[in-house]
Amino acid sequence: MKIAPSLLSCDFSKMGSEIERMDKAGADWMHLDVMDGHFVPNITFGAPVYKTVRRYSDKPFDVHLMITDPLRYIDDFADAGADIITFHVESDSPVEETIQKIKSRGIKAGLVIKPNTPASAVFPYLEQLDLVLVMTVEPGFGGQSFMADMLPKVTAVKEECRRLGIELPVEIDGGVSEDTIAQAAAVGVDICVAGTAVFKAEDPKKAIAKLKSLCD
Repeated sequence: MKIAPSLLSCDFSKMGSEIERMDKAGADWMHLDVMDGHFVPNITFGAPVYKTVRRYSDKPFDVHLMITDPLRYIDDFADAGADIITFHVESDSPVEETIQKIKSRGIKAGLVIKPNTPASAVFPYLEQLDLVLVMTVEPGFGGQSFMADMLPKVTAVKEECRRLGIELPVEIDGGVSEDTIAQAAAVGVDICVAGTAVFKAEDPKKAIAKLKSLCD
């Protein structure tokens, strides 16, 4: 199981040092949420901010675009140092064109589904993707409760991938904690985005280690 701390839960006034702190604590990826105040009811930071903090870690930067028109901003986030860009199947951008734009920049491409979107929405694109992200909260704010009823979507994606003869990692985002991560591991989740569970922990290194141990 990979753990990707969500920068949404960090101290924004010292984002660079927060990334360093998570890197030293054993984070596998850094998860960066991009919100436009339109696709979701919150606003975070854009590519210029993330470009300034890219130098604080060599870990993969997992950029989650919760924005209406992701295609328009792929180059910006590629230039900012993204290693993985995920965008929502519910967005306004043409899905295949957006996937191909991401991959043309040498970046891994992933699709995200909100809680009210069925897993089947990503099935037509699985062979083009590097990742599927299943939201286990309504996107927009950190600190929400885990929606365990989203986990069957992980199973559905995994089963469709097996039918197609491909292997594709599945990530979940929202409400991941010591109380919920074992449920995710049980259905084969590969990457867990964790926010308050690691950033608010007294010892993030122990918190990340504990999360991983609960998946064994």
